[in-house]
Amino acid sequence: MTHDYKRNGTTTLFAALNTLDGTVISATMPRHRHDEWLKFLKRLERNTLKRLDLHIICDNYATHKHPAVKACLEKHPRVHIHFPPTSSSWLNMVERFFRDITENRIRRGIFRSVPELEEAIRAYIAKHNAAPKPLVWTASANDILAKVSRARKALAAIRTVSAKG
Repeated sequence: MTHDYKRNGTTTLFAALNTLDGTVISATMPRHRHDEWLKFLKRLERNTLKRLDLHIICDNYATHKHPAVKACLEKHPRVHIHFPPTSSSWLNMVERFFRDITENRIRRGIFRSVPELEEAIRAYIAKHNAAPKPLVWTASANDILAKVSRARKALAAIRTVSAKG
């Protein structure tokens, strides 16, 4: 950003990445509260074949764990929410999509209004969905778990040093 950058408003992007085919279902909303999250969950459910269970990986944001969300999920047993451990956003593939849209469309864009920003987001997602690519893991589960184990040991060592410090 330059010294004369002016923010002309913000929006919240909710997005779900289908890891089998690479498509994204999204919605922009003015806020990021449990009410908006519930609207998005209902949209996902409407857009998913009824015979399928819906597994959603979310970050640990409080909105995703609100009592109203929990109550709604009890009424929709085919919807399953999974929360990866804190500081492991790399396990959630939609985070890669958020990185890509940020780097490739939003970060250097100039948006004079929220509707203009939202239109840019919709256009990016439409282009993405026109030629989606399925998720392909390049590491084995054992490699990933070994890396997590090494990271936990390193973090524990840092905490031990700082506790003594």
